[in-house]
Amino acid sequence: MKRAVITAVGKDSVGRFAEICNYLAEKEINILDVSQTIVGGFFNIMLIVDISGVDNEFSSVVDGFMKLGEECDFKANIQREEIFDKMHRV
Repeated sequence: MKRAVITAVGKDSVGRFAEICNYLAEKEINILDVSQTIVGGFFNIMLIVDISGVDNEFSSVVDGFMKLGEECDFKANIQREEIFDKMHRV
């Protein structure tokens, strides 16, 4: 299984999490784990997802998610798990 880490941060509004989930469903990306926090009107979402079915299209998935973030006014990031791990090791 190939996994990716997705983060999204922005001003909270109705349907924000649904927009992210709908995008992932359209790309046939399965959510394996999720953490969501809302503090002072801002949301912070972190997802671990299975990207096994989109390896050849991963760059287009990243571009599309970044575009969704711009359109919906939240900061979006998605990266392969192995890259995330290497960037955040002590």
